[in-house]
Order: sequence, then structure tokens, then C-alpha cells
Amino acid sequence: MDKVWKFIKAQPVLVVSFVLAAATMFIVPPDKEYIGYCNRTVLIELFALMAAVAGLRSIGIFDTATRVILQKTGTIRRIGAVMILICFFSAMLVTNDVALITFVPLTLLIYGGIKDDKSLILTIVLESAAANLGSMMTPVGNPQNLFLYDEYGLTAMTFVKTMLPVGALGLAAVLLMTLFLPKDKCEAPKRSDSKLPVFKAAVYTAVFALCIAAVFRLVPDWVCLIAAVAAALICDVKLLLKVDYILLATFVCFFVFVGNIARIDAVSDFFSRILTGRELIVSALLSQIISNVPAAVMLAEFTDNGTQLLLGVDIGGFGTIIASMASLIAFQIYRGSERARTGRYMSVFTLVNVVLLVLLLGTQTLISHI
Repeated sequence: MDKVWKFIKAQPVLVVSFVLAAATMFIVPPDKEYIGYCNRTVLIELFALMAAVAGLRSIGIFDTATRVILQKTGTIRRIGAVMILICFFSAMLVTNDVALITFVPLTLLIYGGIKDDKSLILTIVLESAAANLGSMMTPVGNPQNLFLYDEYGLTAMTFVKTMLPVGALGLAAVLLMTLFLPKDKCEAPKRSDSKLPVFKAAVYTAVFALCIAAVFRLVPDWVCLIAAVAAALICDVKLLLKVDYILLATFVCFFVFVGNIARIDAVSDFFSRILTGRELIVSALLSQIISNVPAAVMLAEFTDNGTQLLLGVDIGGFGTIIASMASLIAFQIYRGSERARTGRYMSVFTLVNVVLLVLLLGTQTLISHI
């Protein structure tokens, strides 16, 4: 039972999604329509992207790029600003989860010689916010964007025009918050002398490029799937173990759950009624409770307004610690450090995220009514 409880605590979203899927299967017994529930393209593209990014991360390309930039900084405030910008822009391509998994540990390393716990907490909280903001800006920035981009057949131009105003405003607000970091001088870690393996870097970059091409519908999804598996078999088969299968399984469970409740007339009518004209606020609030990825999958079945739903779930990633799984990942990494002060972290996190949620939701509400 201890192992089961630990798993539930470690993967609450997966457990909830599985329970919901299983419960609805008693109401709508499995039949041939189940085959059409899962969005195959989203699952394939997520798998291939995670494999490609795991490969790039394994050869140290992110650490190398970060250390080069950090050599130019000299104060805690500058380091905070640089790390925030790195998280913001990297999340556009490698997802907010991966950006934080990569750069939060590096931040802890940088602060190893800096005895300032308050600044460490604020830096990581702002990195988390920046990663969520950056991931809003591209279809591949986070799982819900990838899903909604494909589900509603959005164009790249429509996506950018939709997300740019709130993304830019959010980044400006986060950078403004770095003024609370001191100007105390410090040294960044030295650049590593180890060289990047050229062949592996080329292979992983090629797979990543194919994934981007598949997202923008330039190549079939099966092409990036084959490329990802081939790259792992050629360069490092362990990459296949680094794919987040928990996330993929969560998607499958929610696909089943949403597919089933859409076939229950009373439930379908209820969600369609409360969502109509309220996609932004309903999706943002629901994200506070069940996280923005499942909120996107669940609500997409009941509205044709994909842009407002996209804005709602992405803005809804701010607020509570569970609103975005990336924020939860950053917290878990910090909590595992020797200097962790979880109570203070939660206080700072909640304050920063509530401010961003109110700012972005309020601004987008005004924009939507203009």
C-alpha cells in the first residue's frame, strides 16, 4: 500500500484521469467508437518531441549554451534576468517542463556559493512563470498548445496573433519583478571544456526539426515518429526511457473520459451551455483545479472557439501550484534541495502567480471586448 500511495502522491493527475476514464466506461461501455477518441497526431508528436529534447539535453547542449551566456553576468539581479529569459525562450521550443527540468537545477548550482535563500526562491518562481509564458507563444511550447493547435486546425499566424499580447505583457511583468533581486556581485560557473558530440547533436537536431515540421503539417506525423525511434536506436537507446510516458498515458485517459462524457447528452449539454461565450474564464478557473492540460482536453469537446480556450488554459497555468504541471515540477526540484524552505516558496509562488493570473486574465478580457 505504501508504494501505491507514493505513486498517487507523485502522479495525481494521471490517477485522477484514470479514475475518471474508468468511471465513465461503466456508463458508456467500450465499443468501436473508442478508437476515434485518441488524437494520434498529438500523441506521436509529443513522443517524438520528448525523445529529441531528451537527446539534446543528454549531450549537454543546454548547459553549454547557458554557461556561455552566464559568463556575461556579474550580479544576482543580472543572473536572475538572464535565467528568466533563457527559460522563456527555451520553453518556446523544448516545452516549459523541459526548460525547468534543465535550468532550475542549474540555478541551484549557481546559488551554491550565494547565501541568499530569498533571492534563490524568487529566481526559481520567476523562472517557472517565464517558462509558462514562453511556452504560450508556440504550438510546441506545451502539451495543451500542441493539442489545441491540431484539434482546431489553427494556423501559425492565428496562433501568434492570439498569444503575443498576453505573452509579451507577462514577460514584461516578470522582468519588472527582477528589480526585487539585489545587485550583489557573484560569479557564474565556468564554461565546461568538454566538447559536444557533433554527430549526436546533428541527429537530435534533425529529429527536432522534423517534429517542428510535423506540428506545422509540413510532413506526416509518422515521419517524426520513425526518425525519433531510429535516432534513439542509433545514438542512445536509453532516450526511449526518458520519454514522459506518464504524460502520454494521462492524455489517453483524458481522451477516453472526454470522449465518453461527450456521448452523455445531459453532461454534454451542461458543458456546452456554461462554456458558450465564457471559454476564457471557465477554462482559466478549471485549470486552477485540475491543471491546464486536462482542462484543455476536456473542454475542447464542447466549444468551437479554439482561440479563447487556448488563451484560457494558458493563462490558467498561473495561480495555484497545480494549475501548470511545469510549476509543480519546478517546486519538486526545489523541494529536493538542501536549502529548501517550502513554506516561503509557496508564499512567494502564490503571490507572483496570482498577480500574473489577474493581470493577464483582466487584460485579455478587455482585449476580447474591444
